[in-house]
Amino acid sequence: MADNIGNKAAHDYHLGVPAAQEGFYVKGNAHCGWGMKNRLARMFRPESGNTVMLAFDHGYIMGPTAGLERIDLVIPPLVPYVDVLMGTRGVIRSCVSPAVPAAKCVRVTYDSTVLYDDMSNGGGIACDIRSAIEMNADCMAVQTFIGAPGESRSLELLARTADAGGRYGIPTLGVVAVGKEMERTEKFFLLATRVLAENGANVVKSYYCEGFERVAAACPVPIVIAGGKKLPEAEALEMAYRAIRDGARGVDMGRNIFQSDSPAGMAQAIGKVVHEGYTPGQAYEVYQEVKSRRQA
Repeated sequence: MADNIGNKAAHDYHLGVPAAQEGFYVKGNAHCGWGMKNRLARMFRPESGNTVMLAFDHGYIMGPTAGLERIDLVIPPLVPYVDVLMGTRGVIRSCVSPAVPAAKCVRVTYDSTVLYDDMSNGGGIACDIRSAIEMNADCMAVQTFIGAPGESRSLELLARTADAGGRYGIPTLGVVAVGKEMERTEKFFLLATRVLAENGANVVKSYYCEGFERVAAACPVPIVIAGGKKLPEAEALEMAYRAIRDGARGVDMGRNIFQSDSPAGMAQAIGKVVHEGYTPGQAYEVYQEVKSRRQA
């Protein structure tokens, strides 16, 4: 039994002060458990509500990609400038230090490689919930193929992953893939992003398009935009700026960072747009400044 001798009697109950009822700032996730919110808070900065994700998972279907021939040399120097690292468990485990502070989003599904015309067929679970827990994953990414032959299978994998993640407090990122026959239109992204959210995704990764403000408004969870193919730095910054302006809660860029002439400069410039509201012109100056310092 506890010894009360010498203990001060509890008396300061602040009866006139309502109990704190803190809302949660990540869209659509206010009713999730504490662990889920904690992981989402590691991904989305509380100050801005946004995130910069660095994607380097391309090799899971493409093999060695330009700029990612040596992930162990390319990615670690960029860690200080991003919020989330997105990769496969094999690459994260072998090329990323467990001491890095950035959140980890693990791609947990496999898909057909680029050797096949239709990559939507043949997907499955590459990293199950136990493995994700063992890696201390902050998020699990699932590729989906809306409008493609593999649509139903990919949505099943998304729903199963969201079920497992819900049990253990790990968010699910639903990734919108755009097939060769799909047009990158507002109509398509309105459908695809909403379907992923309805099937349990806590966050959706999609693409920017004309009318994106309606896409973001209709999706009940945060959308982060994919960078897609390599663009000139000024154009990539413009795209990121417009996306954030129109309701995106972050960007998940890969080639537009690691294939840049100055990956560190581009990562920092993107961060200025996403978290500090820099205009594309202001962010491009950051990119140029960092680039010139590295070349000096």
